[in-house]
Amino acid sequence: MKPMGALPPEFAQQDGPLNIAGRTADDWVMQAGDTPLFVYDMAIVAARIARFRTAMPAIDLHYAIKANPHGDLLTAIAPLVDGLDVASSGELAKALAVKPAASISFAGPGKRDDELTAAITAGATLNVESEGEAARALAIGDGTGVTPRMAVRVNPDIELRGSGMRMGGRASPFGVDAVRAAALVKAIVAAGADWRGFHIYAGSQALDPGAIIETQAATIALAARLAEEAGAAPPLVNLGGGFGVPYFAGDVALDIERVGAALAEALASRPPILAETRFAIELGRWLVAEAGVYLTRVIDIKQSQGETFIIVDGGLNHQLAASGNFGTVVRRNYPLAVAARMGRDAVDTLSVVGPLCTPLDRLGDKIALPPVEVGDLIAIFMAGAYGASASPSAFLGHPAAIEIVTAP
Repeated sequence: MKPMGALPPEFAQQDGPLNIAGRTADDWVMQAGDTPLFVYDMAIVAARIARFRTAMPAIDLHYAIKANPHGDLLTAIAPLVDGLDVASSGELAKALAVKPAASISFAGPGKRDDELTAAITAGATLNVESEGEAARALAIGDGTGVTPRMAVRVNPDIELRGSGMRMGGRASPFGVDAVRAAALVKAIVAAGADWRGFHIYAGSQALDPGAIIETQAATIALAARLAEEAGAAPPLVNLGGGFGVPYFAGDVALDIERVGAALAEALASRPPILAETRFAIELGRWLVAEAGVYLTRVIDIKQSQGETFIIVDGGLNHQLAASGNFGTVVRRNYPLAVAARMGRDAVDTLSVVGPLCTPLDRLGDKIALPPVEVGDLIAIFMAGAYGASASPSAFLGHPAAIEIVTAP
């Protein structure tokens, strides 16, 4: 038997039928008309945002929509956050539908000219990632007669310890190396662009508050040093995010109150050149991961060489991350449950597999579950981030999953 991650707190104490936003899983499937189905509980997202506001009242909150770009979810989140961070023209169009362009920032190392043009003409901020990209953006601004809003994304000379994906302290396709960032700021300012500040992102999916505190302090110091070298105070410093969520057995939820208290102290003593600077944190999975539940129906149960396989109608084509094929080196089990038997004792060791013709399509590997019958719903938790939109939905031609966002 292999361990599973712990259920999110909103579901951990349930007994009997799984309840999502005041209704049973069966009710949601009946409304949707079929499985597989994602249900996103907007009340959980709103509670995460409120917790952030309490812990970090002086910090702008941006939502990184790559975590979950579902239109109804964006519509609900947009009024609750200060900005949206996008990474493609498709995401830009979705963001512009729900938020003013001035509160949208556009990152990504491979922006095409048409994407730069769309962002510049709309009035979104470009987080430029190279001198070449900056030159193209300035040329497009000249050609269109629109002054580009440009921030410099910095590849920092620091890394976020313990993060799932480290994005600083090494050679990277993301951002301009810190040693060249001030020179690029000078060039942008001299060209007459609207310089909006720095975007400094050192890593993601970190659960160690000490590591995040250390990185944020180093990021503030780096922003101040670069501002001094450039001779220009940044209007905004995006400190990145990196707040992780507890997917797996042994993970401990991040203490953001501790992070917020330390960040307040660091900002209170920040260098004078940053005195008028606003600070932002961009979060994706921390806001939405625990709000999502993926419901998939058991279509067969079979035995093979002493093992029991529960075969369900959804798999890595919708939930690549839960299958262990997205951003993890060693496959570990997301939290799963039999939706009709929450809180019941486990009696069998089973593997839950999807319908795809590949051995990679495994959602639960040798996990302990209560009795399972054909027709039951299996609930996979932590499904609100990097689920449907981050999975190969066209692989093998199965239908797309249905997605429902509940009222807050």
